[in-house]
Amino acid sequence: MSETLAGKDAPVTDRRPAIVEVAPRDGLQSIRDPLPTDTKIALIRDLVAAGCRRVEIGSFVSPRAVPQMHDMAEIAAAVLDLPARLMALVPNVRGAERAAGAGIREIGYVFSVSESHNRSNVRQSVADSLDGLGAVAAALPENTRLRVNVATAFDCPFEGTVPLDAVLAATRRAAAIAPEAEIALCDTTGRANPFAVAERFRAAMALPETARSTWAFHGHDTFGQGVANALAAWHAGVPAFDAAAAGLGGCPFAPGATGNTATEDLVFAFNEGGLDTGIDLGKLLDVADRVAALPGGVTGSHLRHVPRERAARAA
Repeated sequence: MSETLAGKDAPVTDRRPAIVEVAPRDGLQSIRDPLPTDTKIALIRDLVAAGCRRVEIGSFVSPRAVPQMHDMAEIAAAVLDLPARLMALVPNVRGAERAAGAGIREIGYVFSVSESHNRSNVRQSVADSLDGLGAVAAALPENTRLRVNVATAFDCPFEGTVPLDAVLAATRRAAAIAPEAEIALCDTTGRANPFAVAERFRAAMALPETARSTWAFHGHDTFGQGVANALAAWHAGVPAFDAAAAGLGGCPFAPGATGNTATEDLVFAFNEGGLDTGIDLGKLLDVADRVAALPGGVTGSHLRHVPRERAARAA
């Protein structure tokens, strides 16, 4: 294993990075016109066939807010047989109940550190969202995993740089409510840099309240820092990373934010460092090509533009 990426000072030297594929949710929600349900199901199945073992399949939200997610019950029913951890995002207890009723046993809940972004995204205050987290955690069926996405943990499209103290206060409160949840610090706008990523994760992981938390990083590649930021999080001890095939995405509630970090770019970086994600890069690139061809999607992959024979050599 390469010391460069495994991390000489990492808490566990034989760690294996976990990729959470978010194209079916965070990617597709950026496409305005709803795609055929069968297309979305095929995408999820193809991603799992390429080796993705954690997939965010969509969100149980109001179809008025995100029309692309109107068919979540059908999608869930069609993919529950897959050998992967399937997660769905929810904004409230009602969404959590719908997801649980559809058989989903990993729930993501999102709130923003920034008041202005939280009101833009979920139409309520941060305090109300944290109260909502408690209600969602209490409503989850037994043996259901919970992920808490801490949005605008670095930058806000309305307020600019978010103070570290505010991020720690929000993380402390979330961890106190859901002490065993996976906490994802989210670079919602893609404005973070590797130094800030490492600093904020180390500070959050040192909080007494997060002693039982597990960690993930959600990045965007708006400023070309997506892979570098993920590697900085890895060095800080973070094991899980959100990414989207072909770099599909862009938060509709964060003006100026472009696509997610491309899964193939991140897998390539880990592969080059001697770290196995379990994902077949060649198969993933084929899926990414199909994602890039979806009507209305905006993608941002780098590896897709490398001659395929060179990418295949890396794989």
